[in-house]
Amino acid sequence: MGKIKSNLHILMGEKKIRSINQLSKDTGISRPTLTRIYNDQSDRIEFETIYKLCNFFECSIGELFTIVEDDQE
Repeated sequence: MGKIKSNLHILMGEKKIRSINQLSKDTGISRPTLTRIYNDQSDRIEFETIYKLCNFFECSIGELFTIVEDDQE
């Protein structure tokens, strides 16, 4: 079974967001939530959080997250 991986680090780099703290201030999403997403440690993510991130980065859900098959990790 595959996993869902976050591309948050890529999007942050493209937008020159240098820290989770800065992203938290810019989006209103808590730092612990963003850290879990960034480190692929989330078991679940609220739709509102996904919406805020997609809106902030002007990206689709498919750009924010990627499905990776077990043999691709």
